[in-house]
Amino acid sequence: MGKGGMSLGEGSKIEEENMAAWLVGINTLKIQPFLLPSVGPHDVRVRMKAVGICGSDVHYLKTMRCADFIVKEPMVIGHECAGIIEEVGEEVKHLEVGDRVALEPGISCWRCNLCKEGRYNLCPEMKFFATPPVHGSLANQVVHPADLCFKLPENVSLEEGAMCEPLSVGVHACRRAEVGPETNILVMGAGPIGLVTMLAARAFGVPRIVIVDVDDNRLTVAKQLGAHGTVRVTTSLEDVGFEVEQIQKAMGSNIDVTFDCAGFNKTMSTALAATRCGGKVCLVGMGHGVMTVPLTPAAAREVDVVGVFRYKNTWPLCLEFLTSGKIDVKPLITHRFGFSQKEVEDAFETSARGSNAIKVMFNL
Repeated sequence: MGKGGMSLGEGSKIEEENMAAWLVGINTLKIQPFLLPSVGPHDVRVRMKAVGICGSDVHYLKTMRCADFIVKEPMVIGHECAGIIEEVGEEVKHLEVGDRVALEPGISCWRCNLCKEGRYNLCPEMKFFATPPVHGSLANQVVHPADLCFKLPENVSLEEGAMCEPLSVGVHACRRAEVGPETNILVMGAGPIGLVTMLAARAFGVPRIVIVDVDDNRLTVAKQLGAHGTVRVTTSLEDVGFEVEQIQKAMGSNIDVTFDCAGFNKTMSTALAATRCGGKVCLVGMGHGVMTVPLTPAAAREVDVVGVFRYKNTWPLCLEFLTSGKIDVKPLITHRFGFSQKEVEDAFETSARGSNAIKVMFNL
């Protein structure tokens, strides 16, 4: 497992009792003690100050699994996080006690061919916060490699630092799809990942963005954040043809790249049909583990399908976007909770309910 921590009975106890939110069963979270490993020479100990709830966290809570990852024993939840350094390892030179940092949650092996190629996000030995069996970061403190902790500029808050994790998904997707000032894009889904993908695309210079969703409230938020056009869609596959016409009309020109930030049969079918000949569809969301979609017509139009899994080397660019003001993630944080048993339960209920909740944030 990664440096995130150990379950009770392992490791050495630090001066004060460290508490964390443990997923112990379906719809059951409990705040319990969480013992940390000692700080190694290249590690830091971080007091968590801001932790966001991700859709994957909700999946684990509701079903004890997300895609092929299955929770088989109690696990500390959470991976979108930022905090303040309280201890540094003896070999750490670029960080000091008191620094505010955003944490990249995945620890790769740095030895496999994928890591050596720079595609460490695909490392088969990846140890990622709150991905079983690795514990997460919704805790008072965690221990983490210093090279995965990024110092926050003075004008970037701890909450914004925690938002670097979901924003990284959008940045990585934009890089994978190679968007730029000559790329018109469609975003399927106006949830947190769809919205950060839209914000990232704007920062990359995309001239026109249309976003679709089944929820009017989220489309209103997307419009406020800079979407040039919005289209309300249904969940019925029978409506794909009509909705593609509406989407293309809203764009007013060719759709060069579509980001499917939901990952359902319906959204992917719409994405493939709406994208121009020779364009790209970037699959970001993982709503369905297995999809049935019309690939043959898309292949006949040479529509490329690009996969996205997490991110790589994105925190510096995310912080640059936040520092410069090219991206403002603050409007996405709609709900805030403290770190008590009741507040943890209420926060996850709020996030799972969706609707007017976009990003739910813990302030520890």
